[in-house]
Amino acid sequence: MKQRWIWVGALAVVLIAAGIAAVALRGPVVDALEVQPAALVRTLRFSARVATLSRVDVGSTVTGRVAQVLVDEGAQVRRGDVLVRLESDELRAALAQAVAAEQQAQARLAGLRSTGRTATAASLAQADATLRAARVELARQQQLVAQGFVSASRIDEARRAVEVAQAQQENARAQTQANADSGTDVVQAQAQLALSRAATSAARARLAQAEVMAPTDARVLSRQVEPGQIVQPGRALMSLALAGPTQLVAPVDERFLDQLQPGQRADVVADAFPGQPFPARVLSIAPAVDAQRGAIEVKLALDRQPPAFLREDMTLSVEVETGRRERTLVVPLSALHAPADAASATVLVVNDGHAQERKVRLGLRTLDAAEVLEGLTAGERVLLRGDRPPGEKVRASVVRWQPGLGSMSAGTREDPGSTLGNAFGR
Repeated sequence: MKQRWIWVGALAVVLIAAGIAAVALRGPVVDALEVQPAALVRTLRFSARVATLSRVDVGSTVTGRVAQVLVDEGAQVRRGDVLVRLESDELRAALAQAVAAEQQAQARLAGLRSTGRTATAASLAQADATLRAARVELARQQQLVAQGFVSASRIDEARRAVEVAQAQQENARAQTQANADSGTDVVQAQAQLALSRAATSAARARLAQAEVMAPTDARVLSRQVEPGQIVQPGRALMSLALAGPTQLVAPVDERFLDQLQPGQRADVVADAFPGQPFPARVLSIAPAVDAQRGAIEVKLALDRQPPAFLREDMTLSVEVETGRRERTLVVPLSALHAPADAASATVLVVNDGHAQERKVRLGLRTLDAAEVLEGLTAGERVLLRGDRPPGEKVRASVVRWQPGLGSMSAGTREDPGSTLGNAFGR
């Protein structure tokens, strides 16, 4: 009986050894993937901020007391809208005084050109007549003296009368010339009128400066003035964001420059409103790299009207689609033997129960997968972990795997926390 148990034990040992040998001959069980065409999308994630085309601070150009503030923060204003109105009683009085002085100068010039010319013309005509009469009288007196009827002293009196008449004529003629369009009196009156008009324009301009207006269509970002305050030139009263297309600005690590190009579509999410994404597109890429940060500035434009919650300088998360294959052979990165940026690699393919090394050429790459351009065909089985020696006998256990939307984080080198947040945030 004892001998029988010995034989049973020996047989069991032999069977176990045979099983172990059989398993060893068949090879270990390893996870493998059956290569099939699939869609592959590569995206790049980074942080951005909302920016506007231009900002401007507006203020008063005159000193005065604020009478009214007509807009609040966040208000949309049109070009020419009054933002702040100053007290203007003194300025209005100065304008009225200047207008009165202008009217007085205009009336004087008009008088010179009308009644003044009539009066000088009459004076000249009278002076001409007086001179003619004085000359006739001088000739008559000279004749009478020659005939001996009067003394020679009468000739002297007649000559003095002629000289007086000539002086009066010259004075009348000079006055007439002064009242002509090119005369001194008219020119002086015209200069006085021009001076008065300039003073009126200056007074009207100072009055207009009592109203601070929007230089163009804009939105009020902040206001630093209240009614009753005394304001002076050079002090900013309001800050405006000039109207224009809303843009997003992001510093992207220069290592990802080769993936970006204008026109690429992007999905944007505000950190404060994660449930309301909106579309955008890459607008431009700066021609120069920021040497200190190792980053390049990327601008994005919105494809539609910006959401109402969007604010200047708001922080956003941007995901740009940088590559897409609708149907291509894809393998996981864990199956590759290659540097991270290599264009080719090797994989282990299961062939007749053995791990066979195969060189493949790669295309589009994401965080978890790579496109295979050459070296594999659909249906072949690739070991997911290529740590087996080539030629080893293996048993493939096919697992299911689908490439995800592999994203690469593009935060700047100065912001590693942001980089990790973008990489794992969504």
